[in-house]
Amino acid sequence: MAEDLCLFNKDSLILKPPKKSILLLRMVVLIFSMVCGVYIFSVCLRQISVQSTGQLFSVQVVRPCEPPNVEPSEKPFVHYPKPKTFSRAECTCHPVRYFAILSTQRSGSGWFETLLNSHINISSNGEIFSVKPRRTNASTIVETLDKLYNLDFFTSASKNECTAAVGLKWMLNQGLMQHHEEIVEYFKSRGVSIIFLFRRNLLRRMISILANSYDQNAKLLNGTHKSHVHSHHEAEILARYKPTINATTLIPNLRQVDEMVTKALEYFKSIRHILLYYEDIIKNPSKLREVQDFLRVPQMDLNSRQVKIHKGSLSSQVENWVEIEKALKGSPYESFLQEDYKM
Repeated sequence: MAEDLCLFNKDSLILKPPKKSILLLRMVVLIFSMVCGVYIFSVCLRQISVQSTGQLFSVQVVRPCEPPNVEPSEKPFVHYPKPKTFSRAECTCHPVRYFAILSTQRSGSGWFETLLNSHINISSNGEIFSVKPRRTNASTIVETLDKLYNLDFFTSASKNECTAAVGLKWMLNQGLMQHHEEIVEYFKSRGVSIIFLFRRNLLRRMISILANSYDQNAKLLNGTHKSHVHSHHEAEILARYKPTINATTLIPNLRQVDEMVTKALEYFKSIRHILLYYEDIIKNPSKLREVQDFLRVPQMDLNSRQVKIHKGSLSSQVENWVEIEKALKGSPYESFLQEDYKM
């Protein structure tokens, strides 16, 4: 019996551990290995991702400027130019409106433009199409306009960074009428507004043209020709010249200018515009407030250093007034003989 017991204890001592314990241990090791592998893989993947997209993180995302609170109908006329020649800095998101002054020579456009340029936010850049190569064809016209409205066309009137309205003065005989279809299309697509500025009394305009043409050769001001003057003394010297008008061609010439103005109004009537007359601005300076409202700029008192040359009655400004009076009597232009304003 004792032997049996000893044998039993001996056998019990050499028993092998159950197979379930080995399987459990293997499972734990396997799971641990998988967890480590996943962790290592994720770390490597993250490093590769950072390296491959490092350049993207360095790019600064530029958000477009938010349009101001304007009516839907006004939004096509609000622009944010990006000049190639300078930075608009803090004014990058300051909206700019585009305009063009359409006029004829000696209609007060030079004086009117100096008034606009006295506004701190308006840049009107003169007769840039008086230079013929810029108006050779529609392509050169568009190229010049693009440069102007992108604020890359520099003149003494340029306000640069904080310009709120930018434009030019464009005479009807400077390629405007010849290429009116392309220009209308451009104005519509770019949201350009038009300021029509004409003269009611075309006889006064003719006198101014003839006097200015004479001074180009005579150079009455100490051998210097000036189309516009800044002193009353200079104005008096230029006003002493009294042109002689050809009475025979007077009416055909007046009709030609009248028809050209009518055509211009018809060609560009589909563009957002305002119509002004030189005489109306002289008699009613509040017209300048209408212009500022039209351009959507803050209201300011506008001023000009230019001094008017021809004043007083027309009869005192023409050498052969009796002939002119006789030629216009009974014609559609008889009203031009009357005094339309006083200075």
